[in-house]
Amino acid sequence: MGETGQVKALPLLLAAALLAACSSGSGPAVQKAAYHGVEPTAVVKRPSFVLTDLAGEKYDFSARTKGRPTFVYFGYTHCPDACPTAMADIATALRKVPADLARKAIVVFVTTDPKRDTIPVMKQWLGQFSAPAGTAIVGLVGTPAELDAAQRAAGVEPAYPDGVTPTLPGHPDQHVTEKGTAPHKHFGPLGYAVTHSAAIFAYDAADHLPVLYPGGVTPSDIAADLPVLAKA
Repeated sequence: MGETGQVKALPLLLAAALLAACSSGSGPAVQKAAYHGVEPTAVVKRPSFVLTDLAGEKYDFSARTKGRPTFVYFGYTHCPDACPTAMADIATALRKVPADLARKAIVVFVTTDPKRDTIPVMKQWLGQFSAPAGTAIVGLVGTPAELDAAQRAAGVEPAYPDGVTPTLPGHPDQHVTEKGTAPHKHFGPLGYAVTHSAAIFAYDAADHLPVLYPGGVTPSDIAADLPVLAKA
């Protein structure tokens, strides 16, 4: 993904699905008719965890998102390729659907880099991704222990620092982008990389996880699935 710290496939109940997707070389290996991403083979419920939002208030994820289609990504603002592309893809997908449907969705970005991703940094970085008016984009921060617990609750291994992100000579806040990376900016030296999970989690109105979107899934795919997620 253009970084020393690589995104990783998800373990536990979700591992088989994403490993199958990775083996295809271009996204999910096998698709079911209902969704355009990877479908877990077991029923996975919306997780429960409490972090802090960008207003500095406690955010009970399960309670605040219950009954609404919710897109979740575990990443970090210094991520060179995967994270900005995932967030841009979600925002683009929401602009492709009717406004009333987009407003039903909640987008949650959970940092995996608590040392650098302060509330001001998260606000500035997330401000790049313009979803339709009235769509909730929530940034969540926390202590390392809280963030590890949130990731485990969602069924993924906690992220960890891993190597240094290569940057352009004389430009510590810029990097060579991989093909397909969404346009974005970084607002400080990229420094160390973080290995983190590789997919957008999509929870439905029935509070289950029917589909995940690994790299290679398009905004049009996500947009096509949103009516199904909202009606579940």
